[in-house]
Amino acid sequence: MVKPKRNELNQTLSSYLNTINDTLQLFEHSPPPTQDKLNWNDVLNMSDHLSRQATIVGMLWTGEPPEAEALKETMESYYNTLQGFLLLCHGSMVGAGPTLSSSIQASVKQIVDSSFKLLHGSVSLYGRGSYEKDRKPSIPQLTGAVWEACSNLKKVPTTNIKAIGRAMTQVAVSVKDVLREMEELKPASACSSPEHDVSANSDEDDDDLGDDLSPEELEVAALVAGIVSETLMVVKELIRAIASMIKLENPDDNGGFVDSFEKLLRLCQGTGEEIDELGACVYPPQELSHMKQILERIKGNISEVEVDVNDFMNSSSSEAFLGACTRLQSLIEDIKTELDTRTEAELVSNMQNVTL
Repeated sequence: MVKPKRNELNQTLSSYLNTINDTLQLFEHSPPPTQDKLNWNDVLNMSDHLSRQATIVGMLWTGEPPEAEALKETMESYYNTLQGFLLLCHGSMVGAGPTLSSSIQASVKQIVDSSFKLLHGSVSLYGRGSYEKDRKPSIPQLTGAVWEACSNLKKVPTTNIKAIGRAMTQVAVSVKDVLREMEELKPASACSSPEHDVSANSDEDDDDLGDDLSPEELEVAALVAGIVSETLMVVKELIRAIASMIKLENPDDNGGFVDSFEKLLRLCQGTGEEIDELGACVYPPQELSHMKQILERIKGNISEVEVDVNDFMNSSSSEAFLGACTRLQSLIEDIKTELDTRTEAELVSNMQNVTL
């Protein structure tokens, strides 16, 4: 009798999974702006209810293994709660831009995945006869994963501007990492010693990456570090400027306001990617012409951001940001000139070394 009941439970779980996957397809498209927006607090309350349902599933396994009917009823209750949660969550996404939608969808996916792992774990344990003790702890762990997923939902940004600001903060963190790498570069003489084993393993070689720069290359690295530092300041000031406009977000603006900020985010992320590439160019052999191309793209991004910010931010909110942009653009021009000078000097030196 155990095997038929387990098969029935598996079939029930499969049907629930298929229905939930169908519901998840709703998240591929934002709700129409004409639809009434559901309250995010209702979504959070439903996630709390889902967390309690996970606790109920876990408690089935605290004593004797549950009967098939009890497990089936618990699964049905869990499924209904999860389905209601998804519909509520989707209804709350009216007016959500791509960045906010992505944040919500990632959190929803974590909840759905952890939920079905818990339910699948319960079904797989059913009717195992001696009920192996080494498998029992998996249920508390799976239950805890649902709790964590529901808790993480509370950390999801509640507005488009907050979501965009958080994404920009991630760019700032990435740029700061590049700056730290630049500051840790050392000249070749600092690590050269008779004791240095040229046959050291690859791990040691990786640790020494960036420790073999010539004095000239180190000077270029210092110039790049200046660019990275100023770019970080621009991103920080942009985040501050955007944060000052949180109260101005209006769900009824038909997306124009949000689209402007989404564009700023894309330009900011593009600049962050350029900074990553610029940082990589510092390591030998340095390609000065490629550095110039990257600097041109960074300057283009910053100029575009500057124009967009001027279009919809007041002067008091954008003054510090625009000042940071001006400093960065000026520094880029200075460094481009310096790179040109070094490129010409390198060309002359190579020509003088040519054997006629």
